[in-house]
Amino acid sequence: MEITEQAIHMLTAVATEVQTRFAGFNDLAHGWEHIQRVYHLALHLAEQEHADGFIVGMAALLHDVGRTTHGPARSHTKRSAALATKVLAAYDLPHVTQNAILHAILAHSYRHGVEPTTLEARVLYDADRLDSLGASGMMRWAMTTKHERWPETRTYHPDDPFAFWRVPDGQRYLLDRFFTKLLKLQEAMTTAAGRAMADHRIAFMRLYLQELQQELAEGGCGYDMPEDVTNHLLWVEHREEEQKEKEAEDLQSGRVVPLHHIYDEQHSA
Repeated sequence: MEITEQAIHMLTAVATEVQTRFAGFNDLAHGWEHIQRVYHLALHLAEQEHADGFIVGMAALLHDVGRTTHGPARSHTKRSAALATKVLAAYDLPHVTQNAILHAILAHSYRHGVEPTTLEARVLYDADRLDSLGASGMMRWAMTTKHERWPETRTYHPDDPFAFWRVPDGQRYLLDRFFTKLLKLQEAMTTAAGRAMADHRIAFMRLYLQELQQELAEGGCGYDMPEDVTNHLLWVEHREEEQKEKEAEDLQSGRVVPLHHIYDEQHSA
């Protein structure tokens, strides 16, 4: 949906206010640069999905503003929605438009149990996930590890860095976040355009892991297997695990799914 000139002026004014709020904010993974990327990703997805660009753009600008303050609400999404309500009060927006913006903000984080029920909320949800993928996502992954590590946290498991033979532990090993979260984000996408972009970005991340595996082997922390075997495991092993988990989740939620993979596994010789 095309954004009117008046809407562009409002988006510009809110962007300026949000940027000011993030001045001096020390979490680079969720700072103003992240907001900018999500904003442009969200507008791109909105155009592809024929969503309301103004609602999407405004929600993208305000989706993480709650991180810049502390309040009684523990969830940053609720703090963001509260601040967004104050910011939007300066503009004469229809009640339904403001509610749509606030819903998209509240639903953008998968951790807090609010499902994105509108197209605009799904677009923002996907845009925020996309910024955790590809080269930008890996940059943010490196930034996040500085803030979320524990004293016992290690870069990777010394004997099985890529979790071929163990259950990944994203809290203990930083590299495991690829297998516990990042490589699974494509399945979390809610729009066709988001899934297409996620597929491209995840392919790049798998190439990075392939190169890292070779460099770790050269550095004395690898696998006693031919390179083509480990590369195959990097591309196939975790993808098969992701598919199994998705099928199990679909069955538990009552969704109808093709059962051939599960059937073949249970009845294989």
